[in-house]
Amino acid sequence: MDRLAATESYTEPELTMSNIETIAVHAGREGRKPGDPIADPIITSTVFHKTMSGELVDGLLYTRHDNPNRRALESCLAQLEGGAAAAAFGSGSAASMALFHALAHGDHVVAPIDVYYGTRVMLDSLYARWGLNVSYVDLTDLSALQGAITESTRLVWLETPSNPLLTITDVAAICEIAHRAGSVAVVDNTWPTPVLQRPLVLGADIAMHSTTKYLGGHADLLGGCVIAREENEFFERVREYQKVGGAAPAPFDCWLLRRSIATLPYRMRAHCENAARIATALSEHPAVEIVHYPGLPSHGGHDIAARQMSDYGGMLSFQVRGGRKESLAVAGRVKLISHATSLGGVESLIEHRASVEAPGSGTPDNLLRLSVGIESVGDILDDLLGALET
Repeated sequence: MDRLAATESYTEPELTMSNIETIAVHAGREGRKPGDPIADPIITSTVFHKTMSGELVDGLLYTRHDNPNRRALESCLAQLEGGAAAAAFGSGSAASMALFHALAHGDHVVAPIDVYYGTRVMLDSLYARWGLNVSYVDLTDLSALQGAITESTRLVWLETPSNPLLTITDVAAICEIAHRAGSVAVVDNTWPTPVLQRPLVLGADIAMHSTTKYLGGHADLLGGCVIAREENEFFERVREYQKVGGAAPAPFDCWLLRRSIATLPYRMRAHCENAARIATALSEHPAVEIVHYPGLPSHGGHDIAARQMSDYGGMLSFQVRGGRKESLAVAGRVKLISHATSLGGVESLIEHRASVEAPGSGTPDNLLRLSVGIESVGDILDDLLGALET
């Protein structure tokens, strides 16, 4: 039977996916027919043929608006988070900008006092000039959040665990307060990923990611995404910014990210297992002042993390006894671990975080942030403990 005859008589079986490992492999790839390739093709064309009468085929017009690779990726992202729809972007910063662009002049945002430095710079340097009002609050204190909300509050931004101090906030409780005030609740879910934490299930309206990090997982692409629990007017404004503003990712980046997501659940298990062992070892080392890792029972947010996360993640930070000089010396002595920025890749990375943030950011000067990779945990520990020796 030739391919045409096979496809004409083919009825797609119903595919039920409830487990995240299966979703990571198959979501966005539904509807395949006999003869279709197993590996996704890369569709680099910027434009698509119309019919003779000028109608679009499958809604495809121009790659800034839509593209088969982006469509497959967005379907996968939405299913991973349990959302109704997703919009992919060229970077995590572009995804954040789309959310702030969906607001209006004079609107008020509440964000955590220890929000990711890049998000704070964006709010203070770009959107303050645009007329967006921002309050930074300790979101571990629910009464502080309640006191910060005004009549013009339209968005509450959560980041848990936080970057770089790994503060844990109660997603469900904060979302409830936000919703009572008529605000959209957004969770930056980059660090835990949907494998470990499902913000939309916990009550959030939006989950956003820098897909450059764990979802990409190999330090070879830039990307971001916004995933909505419901397709509503707010999400449509996000989608408008993606299309009209031209913040969409290239087809190859969408393809590469979709390819990487297939192994995400298994990579996250290795990241978590390694990080837990390293956090324990560092907490017992005399050269370490404190370890910030929610998997440690001594962590202030451990109980909340245990309730809303299935595991504690691959990120940790620790403070070296002494100060800036001592911590930089440790980062400079590692051999296997790379002294570099970013996180979430298969390789371990260490960074003196205060060096890349402006003075007064609140990050301790003796703090090192560690993105724990999936190498042998014994090799990572040998490298790290050797670097701590004075």
